Amino acid sequence: MNEQTPPDAAQRKRLYWHSRRGMWELDLLLVPFLEQRYDGLDAADQAAFRDLLDEEDQDLFVWLMRREWPEEPRRRRIVQLIIEHAESADSLGHRPV
Repeated sequence: MNEQTPPDAAQRKRLYWHSRRGMWELDLLLVPFLEQRYDGLDAADQAAFRDLLDEEDQDLFVWLMRREWPEEPRRRRIVQLIIEHAESADSLGHRPV
């Protein structure tokens, strides 16, 4: 029996794997945000998150560590949402493996 994966589930798996980066610090920020906040975002913020995952690890690290901010307002907004989530009480109990 060949079971088809619904398109949303397949996209979610892709997002999860793209959220797991080569740097542990990024994993600790991106994976919990995906699991706990992504579904509650509006379509524009979800698209901004998906686009953010196409960025290089070094750029993500600089932005998410608040050393610099992205110039593009849409990208800056999603970075700020990820940082706010990481600093909130909602994310404290989650650590990806």
